[in-house]
Amino acid sequence: MTEPAVSDPIQNDEPENPLPLATLNVALGDRSYDIFIGDGAIRQAGHLMQGVLASPNTVIVTDENVAPHWLAPLEASLNAAGITHRAVILPPGEHTKSLKYLDELTDSLLRDGIDRKTTLIALGGGVIGDLTGFAAAVLLRGIDFVQVPTTLLAQVDSSVGGKTGIDTRYGKNLIGAFHQPKVVIADTQTLDTLPRRELLCGYAEVVKYGVINDPAFFEWLQSNAAVLLDGDAAARREAVLRSCTSKAEIVAADERESGVRALLNLGHTFAHALEAQVGFEDKLKHGEAVAIGMVMALDLSARLKMGDTSARDRLIAHLQDVGLPTDIKTLLGDNWTANALLDHMGRDKKTEGGKLTFILAGDIGQSEVVRNVDPAVVTQTLDAFIAAAR
Repeated sequence: MTEPAVSDPIQNDEPENPLPLATLNVALGDRSYDIFIGDGAIRQAGHLMQGVLASPNTVIVTDENVAPHWLAPLEASLNAAGITHRAVILPPGEHTKSLKYLDELTDSLLRDGIDRKTTLIALGGGVIGDLTGFAAAVLLRGIDFVQVPTTLLAQVDSSVGGKTGIDTRYGKNLIGAFHQPKVVIADTQTLDTLPRRELLCGYAEVVKYGVINDPAFFEWLQSNAAVLLDGDAAARREAVLRSCTSKAEIVAADERESGVRALLNLGHTFAHALEAQVGFEDKLKHGEAVAIGMVMALDLSARLKMGDTSARDRLIAHLQDVGLPTDIKTLLGDNWTANALLDHMGRDKKTEGGKLTFILAGDIGQSEVVRNVDPAVVTQTLDAFIAAAR
């Protein structure tokens, strides 16, 4: 935990004539919460939190990349609302989502005297959100937390739905808990500070929602991807809103992933295996792995005669148009085999009784959970991708 790194400031002044914040409710009974989406949301964060805090006592958890840009605006908003706060600043990167930094974070929070009415505020991407949410789930047997996601991937995926956790050397998110936030505040202006690669990682998860159950949204993305990625505020708000609407509906129907919520894992069984194979290194980010994983899932779908290869080919064309990877040519090493990837899949949380479960789709918008998939057919897909990369 360090002071924010010194860097050239990025302009994040109040946007001119911002669109009003979009509001969406995740309907979970007494655990329901609102999602606020739009440019300038962080500057309204204190006001948006006031009605949900158990007490005006908060701790902001963020990282060294996010803090120089968005910590001060968030603190100013909290000050204006009379909410007390301090900040814990962690290193950036996937390695922070670990037992080491969970111990460091919880030790800091307990040392400084949090109580059961303290609220943690996760200001950052998926790593900070997952780690902070898990810390909130286990500290004092559960305290409140708020999600303020600053990456596209976190805004459309990890900040919504209450999945929290950390990674182990055996795989991603294998230690965790379901713990819903009190509110999600998605400021789309934060996307202006993202490198293009990070923005594309989030975009892969946006595309996922179209492939799962919304072919009209997929078509909208084909027409609007360029302006969305280039910074159009209205397009970004619409993409985040439609993605969160889809996820909120699925989570409300199946909070703890006993059924339909598994659809949100489209491409992820492959993706997590790819990430494990490269050692969770920066050469393959999660969103890039999801892009490749979705292509693999649609390839497997075609091999299982769920449909022809047209859906796979449409997906490949769109992902390539925006600059996302669709194969493993830049990743392949000497130790890459279908059996190695299958071994990683065997440790996936969706594996049941040693049987592989995948989210597959015969066409864009027609996904389904398929259990007990024949490993021999999965091997055909993996062998094809490995052969094409050699």
